[in-house]
Amino acid sequence: QVQLVESGGGLVHPGGSLRLSCTASRSIFSAKASTWYRQAPGKSRELVAVMIASGSTNYADSVKGRFTISRNRGTNTLYLQMNNLEPEDTAVYYCNANYGNGVEYWGQGIQVTVSA
Repeated sequence: QVQLVESGGGLVHPGGSLRLSCTASRSIFSAKASTWYRQAPGKSRELVAVMIASGSTNYADSVKGRFTISRNRGTNTLYLQMNNLEPEDTAVYYCNANYGNGVEYWGQGIQVTVSA
């Protein structure tokens, strides 16, 4: 019923930038947590960045200072701005909106590739 649609992935060179978007049909601002995850080849799924309802954010140590999570009320869109990209950032990125009580929704996943 609830749809999260991701866009903005692609291929970039090391040091480049990319912005991922996640547009939701249910308010991201009412979610207990809106989160970007990623899964790199041969690795488990990793939490990259999270924003709770108040707007407070947290980041994985590996992306601190390079990635920024944000949201837009008018478009109900969650963003992940990725700067100074490294080959190690190559992964499929997923957005997630968690409303508590076991209710959460996932984006379809989008590929980010940073060439060596």
